[in-house]
Amino acid sequence: MNEFLSYFQSLGVRLWIDGEQLHYSASRGMLTPALKSQLRERKSEIIEFLQRNDIASSSITKSILPIARDVNLPLSFAQQRLWFLQQLEPRNPFYNENFAVQLTGSLDVGTLEQSLNAIVQRHESLRTNFRAVAGQAVQIIAPELVIDLLLIDLQNLSETEKKIELQRLATEQHQNPFDLAQDSLIRWMLLKLNEHKHVLLIAVHHIAIDGWSLASVFPCELLTFYQAFSTGKPVLLPELPIQYADFAVWQRQHLKGEKLESQLSYWKQQLSNAPPLLQLPSDRPRPLTQTYQGARQAFQLTKDLTKTLKAVALKAESTLFMTLLAAFKILLYRYTGQEDIIVGSAIANRNRAEIERLIGFFVNTLVLRTSVSGNPTFEELLGRVRKVMIGAYTHQDLPFEKVVEELQPERNANYNQLFQVSFVLQNTLKLKVELPELTITPFEIESTRALFDLHLDITETDAGLECFWEYSTDLFDAARISRMSGHFQTLLEAISANPQQRISQLPLLSETEQHQLLMEWNQTQIDYPKNICIHQLFEAQVEKTPDAVAIVFEEQQLTYRELNQRANQLAHYLSKLAVKPETLVGICMERSLEVMIVVLGILKAGGAYVPLDPAYPQERLAFMLTDSQISVLLTTKQLSKHLPKHQAYVVELDTNWEFIFQGSEENFVAESKSESLAYVIYTSGSTGKPKGVLVAHQGLCNLAKEQIQLFNVQPGSRILQFASLSFDASIWEVVMALGSGATLCLGTSTSLLPGQALMELLRDQEITHVTLPPTALAVLPTKELPALCTIIVAGEVCSTELIAEWSKNRRFFNAYGPTESTVCATVYECIDASQKPLIGRPIANTQIYILDCEGLPTPIGVPGELHIGGKGLARGYLNRPELTAQKFVANPFSNEPGNCLYKTGDLCCYLPDGNVKFLGRIDHQVKVRGFRIELEEIEAALLQYPEINEALVIVREDHPDDKRIVAYLVCNQEQIPTVNQLQNFLKKKLPNYMIPSAFVVLDTIPLTPNGKVDRGILPPPESRPQLEEAYVMPQTEVEKFIATVWKEMLQIEKVGINDNFFSIGGNSLLLIKIQAKLNEVFRKELLIIEFFKYPTIKELAQYITNKSDFEKTESASSELIYDRAYRQKEAIKRHKQLVRRQMRKVNE
Repeated sequence: MNEFLSYFQSLGVRLWIDGEQLHYSASRGMLTPALKSQLRERKSEIIEFLQRNDIASSSITKSILPIARDVNLPLSFAQQRLWFLQQLEPRNPFYNENFAVQLTGSLDVGTLEQSLNAIVQRHESLRTNFRAVAGQAVQIIAPELVIDLLLIDLQNLSETEKKIELQRLATEQHQNPFDLAQDSLIRWMLLKLNEHKHVLLIAVHHIAIDGWSLASVFPCELLTFYQAFSTGKPVLLPELPIQYADFAVWQRQHLKGEKLESQLSYWKQQLSNAPPLLQLPSDRPRPLTQTYQGARQAFQLTKDLTKTLKAVALKAESTLFMTLLAAFKILLYRYTGQEDIIVGSAIANRNRAEIERLIGFFVNTLVLRTSVSGNPTFEELLGRVRKVMIGAYTHQDLPFEKVVEELQPERNANYNQLFQVSFVLQNTLKLKVELPELTITPFEIESTRALFDLHLDITETDAGLECFWEYSTDLFDAARISRMSGHFQTLLEAISANPQQRISQLPLLSETEQHQLLMEWNQTQIDYPKNICIHQLFEAQVEKTPDAVAIVFEEQQLTYRELNQRANQLAHYLSKLAVKPETLVGICMERSLEVMIVVLGILKAGGAYVPLDPAYPQERLAFMLTDSQISVLLTTKQLSKHLPKHQAYVVELDTNWEFIFQGSEENFVAESKSESLAYVIYTSGSTGKPKGVLVAHQGLCNLAKEQIQLFNVQPGSRILQFASLSFDASIWEVVMALGSGATLCLGTSTSLLPGQALMELLRDQEITHVTLPPTALAVLPTKELPALCTIIVAGEVCSTELIAEWSKNRRFFNAYGPTESTVCATVYECIDASQKPLIGRPIANTQIYILDCEGLPTPIGVPGELHIGGKGLARGYLNRPELTAQKFVANPFSNEPGNCLYKTGDLCCYLPDGNVKFLGRIDHQVKVRGFRIELEEIEAALLQYPEINEALVIVREDHPDDKRIVAYLVCNQEQIPTVNQLQNFLKKKLPNYMIPSAFVVLDTIPLTPNGKVDRGILPPPESRPQLEEAYVMPQTEVEKFIATVWKEMLQIEKVGINDNFFSIGGNSLLLIKIQAKLNEVFRKELLIIEFFKYPTIKELAQYITNKSDFEKTESASSELIYDRAYRQKEAIKRHKQLVRRQMRKVNE
């Protein structure tokens, strides 16, 4: 029966009994014939249940009674939480509620002021203050209160000036904070636009009022009083049976014992192990402290769509609210990828007759948690939402504040507890009142507040559904919210058309957006040398510039003609060793001029080269030789002695060059095609075994043409060959130079060492174009390099500091691309050095798709996995058909047979201008205690510490279910920071959940042979005593007294000066009592927020002892905001005094 009645309540149907009669009220059309039949059939059962149980749906057998006013009056649970939050930031205006109406016609200002004050006199909540008495907050009710109506005349301003001034005054009134202990908690201002048009602005603190009070009770009573006073007729309002303070006392007495335990048990179970944060993609990082700065944005859903959605709800025995909420949760799931979605929803909580017409803070918030796991259909998800809603309504008597108090979720200054996104469906009609000489209509004021990350408010009207977002401008831009509106509408239209569709397949994108993402931003088709191989592109360049210098190595050099002739001689030689198209030929050589001859010779013979770095460990070389089954291996006599056992025919070039160079110098004509294999590069594999990537000629030809054009490579350019042949970046450098007539400059392993040696090579060789990993660029001395005109960074995330340092008077590019996409897929030119570099747009004949886990394109700004298509795509992996099938998937956006996409495993998102932002590796996206952690963000913060040279952050799970963030550091050995120093430093830059629990200092960060971090051999953190604060007894008198108070309040025997108040059992209620005690003894006004800033006895004692020093660390930005608010308050007071003086002169 409880669930049965809760279901009716969730439909907005109110049931009550009067004697033996059962009564109901419901919105028109809500009670279908089937539901009415169920009520009739179970009528006697319902009456018996309601009589037996004093629950929310029943009539009030135990009325709320007035209580005496000669005792300390407690706050309601909702008021107490709001009061506490206000103590945290006393000068914070963000719990101010606003209300504005336009008064058109003949207005009697005196009657309006009389009517407003009559409402204040009628409702105690509007003349109540809140003060702490003996550590307990109590209500102080003024017996009477008259608030002047400030009249400001704007008639002499132009229409544009009126709008600006009206918005300024409204914002000023809204941002002016209330002192809960001293100020009247409601204020009003009347703006005169002309003789027949006024705007009434009302600001009131949320602790005294709620949305229902503002939208329904207040305007109705204002109308009633105004009509009565203006006509001299009696006021037709019934006496209020109780006041808000009576409700507050009743609530605390009513909610205890078995009823309290039953309610608590439900919410504890419902919110057990709930995710602490819904991490919506944002335009900016979350600030360390919420500012509550926000904005609003409206959109409309049509009447036809509303009608269809109601039909969907009715068929599923649900409500429009449940249907819209289920759709909203799908939107949040598709934006975040989180399957456990929590949304808060406010309910009026006016389920008793005594409080229906009472102004006060009655609203309660339900925490609605739904799992969207398993890819259900919409109807299945709606069933889950319906079940959650019925459970929540059944247990709605427990105030949200009590839920927070009992669950004690971790408090964080930069997000709300339990939920950060809220949703509400209103069915209150918009106020429009026609009086004989006056029309009253709502007046919209631009909002600058957001209590949550995101709030969706929907109101049902005759025209359909009026919706608006209230969003945090700290996190989101208006453009993102506008796109979200479109996605929500598209989603609802798809649901109304087919509610049986699975939620992952429901579309979010409009046709225009889809065309932009899939087609417009992938229009990269340009002509390139299609039917030739990369060595033929080189041969064509030889014909153009035969005598130009092609390659330089120390004192040696070869012209294009000489290089071509020697490569041809090697090709003729290799052909006699049966090297032909698709033949794999190994190269194991030190850096030298001959390496370029070998690469070109193999390609000319039709073979594909397989680089084998002689510096690689024997085990890795052995695997590569066995896996590739190369038929020929080109090396030197010295290196061949140290190679593992293999099957290849070995050519020791240093003893065979004389014979090879006797061969034909003519171009060798092989049967290679553009689809033929050019090289196999081994990259690190997730299993620990490297995997060979198969790359064809056509991708290289496309790459060469794009590079030459993009980087403006000229015949006189000089390109550094920095990368090892075992990295695909080496071929990037080779084809950039040899496809354009430029000079490729080689270096020894020593001369290419990042630092002074590399700097000298760049200077001496007058390098114009260089491609470097950011780590190499970071250690280069900052000296003049007049010849260097273009820098390309790749392989790692590049800092803005590096860009700023190295982009002056030259072009600076950030290139991105896995080996599987022929070196490069996207490029971004870094013009703004202050902006974190993007990875840009796809290069020529390349397509980029950012897709969700179901293969659908993600909206702009929403993360997904980057997929690459186009001419540069590799064939797959050598001898790894299963991995190839897993990573190279059919392209769903192409009709071309065999067209594939490569799944990069990189998390990216599109920006509104079509550029791509790299967010990290998907396999590095980790969660700790329910938080999605961006490891790169922690690394960036650590690198700002002066003594840290390198930082790597990972999540370790050395023990089952015990994930922790560990930072590995390479430090300045003279000054290695302590754990406490590091954690305190990071607390100023990162939220608590992102601060590592352990730090490990290393001499160097270990790397794999491919130059990537070798995470597998990072040592576990040692058990270090300094990580746990040792007990230190209180020393000073101040420390001793604070410790005594803590022990008394926390009921513990021992407390040290480094113990954190909240870590040893402290909570907000105890904090208020401690605050009162310490204020009394030390005669200082300690604010609640200061206990959060200084949560240990040591910190708090220092603050109390030398308060002025600590105040220097206060946030300058916060001070500016609040100082401005106070100046505004004083300005209003002065303006009010001026108006009063003017009125007195008029009366005189």
